[in-house]
Amino acid sequence: MTTDRKAPKRIAASVINSLKGGVVPRIGLPYITVGRKNEIAALLNDVDIVAEGGASFRFIVGKYGSGKSFMLQTMRTYVMDRGFVVMDADLSPERRLQGTKGQGLATYRELLRNMSTKTRPEGGAIMLVLDRWVHGLNEEIQASVKNDSEFEAEADRRLNELMHTMNELVHGYDFAEMLKIYYLADRQQDEGRKALAVKWFRGEYNTKSEAKAELGVRNIIGDDDWYDYLKLFALFLKQIGYSGLMVLIDELVNIYKIPNAITRQYNYEKILTMYNDTMQGKAKYLGIIMSGTPQAIEDRRRGIYSYEALRSRLAEGKFSREGARDLLAPVIRLEPLSAEEMTVLVGKLAELHERMYGYTCGLTDDDYASFIRIEFGRIGADSAITPREVIRDFIELLDILYQNPGMNMEQLLNSDQFSYAKGSLEAKEEVEDVFAEFTV
Repeated sequence: MTTDRKAPKRIAASVINSLKGGVVPRIGLPYITVGRKNEIAALLNDVDIVAEGGASFRFIVGKYGSGKSFMLQTMRTYVMDRGFVVMDADLSPERRLQGTKGQGLATYRELLRNMSTKTRPEGGAIMLVLDRWVHGLNEEIQASVKNDSEFEAEADRRLNELMHTMNELVHGYDFAEMLKIYYLADRQQDEGRKALAVKWFRGEYNTKSEAKAELGVRNIIGDDDWYDYLKLFALFLKQIGYSGLMVLIDELVNIYKIPNAITRQYNYEKILTMYNDTMQGKAKYLGIIMSGTPQAIEDRRRGIYSYEALRSRLAEGKFSREGARDLLAPVIRLEPLSAEEMTVLVGKLAELHERMYGYTCGLTDDDYASFIRIEFGRIGADSAITPREVIRDFIELLDILYQNPGMNMEQLLNSDQFSYAKGSLEAKEEVEDVFAEFTV
């Protein structure tokens, strides 16, 4: 997804402020997307499979600041444009895939809180989705009946049919029963009862007795079975006109950091269950992408590869190497952006900075190339340099130039903070070799 249109000031401000804060913006990504063409193409192939009734599971692996979260958010934008519903969450000490204190359920709650569609990209789309189903069902029934009594009978038949269909799946009856409660509450214009049904879908009931008292149902979504409900959501979303469900989970390093080995293994077992479901066809219309650092994935003592059943499925083959990765494998390792791609990136950032503050920075393509040459010289023209480092430094430079109109980029680049002369002789020579390969 590329765009030649200028970003609205609101979008430009959101992107710049997010990047300055070290986080990936949830909107405006097409304005700064650079590179990753092959990785995105591989993931979009998965998206096509999911839309046709299949399922997919991928890991995105890269060091801190390499663009893992950016890739997830880029895919989020792509798939929403293709009619998917997206749920995303970052793992943390309080949010895991499995836990003894509700950490798995906490992840499910975060996923539901961040449910997004093309018309509701900021999250919180659960009621929009349910209302779309209700209104669509009402229109279908209205078109096939002649009066109100026939409408009620047909609605009852459709709901019973839904419950019968869902009953074939794990927890399907409970899911369908809650859909029926929501539908009837909407028909009766009972907003309070609709809110209680949404509370149930979000996994916000802590006890079965509380749910029974408020809704008359016996079961609730819990720490052990929350993933089963994602599979149900995927099927339901397809039935009501969406392309499917994409689930994006970031920061797998927080599982790697769990001190208790048994707890880590339970979390890896949950990943194995999700992986097997998608690979074996037990899940439909469901795509899952998780991301983490190389250590969180490959460490044989604490990482995902410490769980032999996962390591044997995910380990790289004999022929894959840097510069020639198998992007159709379950694990996608992010290659460093090239110097040319970094130069294009800072140019896009300068355009957004201008839109945000309403000025003309006056930097040229040669200035962008000079900045990148200095960045590579300071850090080294190898995989050690990451987009996050470049973005942080460049936005700081733009801020200083904007606040000090009398200064120019050459002055700043020759200052103590940016001096190219501070780099080692080896780094300089390496950088010149890199920059000899392209012309801005």
